[in-house]
Amino acid sequence: MRAVITRVKSASVAIAGEIVGQIGQGFLILLGVAPDDTSAQCKKLADKALGLRVFCDENDKMNLSLADVGGQVLVVSQFTLYADCKKGKRPSFTGAAAPDIAVPLYEQFLDECRLRGFEPQHGRFGADMLVTSENDGPVTILLNTKELM
Repeated sequence: MRAVITRVKSASVAIAGEIVGQIGQGFLILLGVAPDDTSAQCKKLADKALGLRVFCDENDKMNLSLADVGGQVLVVSQFTLYADCKKGKRPSFTGAAAPDIAVPLYEQFLDECRLRGFEPQHGRFGADMLVTSENDGPVTILLNTKELM
């Protein structure tokens, strides 16, 4: 699994002009799933992502976690995180999992957020979404479970 985690002051996701998920301070997490990803990798990714200490303390040092600042989470599925751009100008997305694999792991990630005390706002898997964010910092972290296991 891959995640792009952006520290935000606010973020939202809309489908067909209707906001379906919205947060204040917290993390916008773009989540991609590969065909060989597992439940164990999903748990590991949630632990790492939600525990990141990237919020500033009283000394302006990135020392505080999402929980420390009472932050929120917005999760958006993003198969394009598995784009292969090695050949030509048109990316290939064959590295992304098919929905029968990706949807259960996406839903598990949402559940893992809940288990860790964060009720996730989220988009809709496979929908055409408009994501808006006010990046804070900016601070953007890339996580890949292949590197975490």
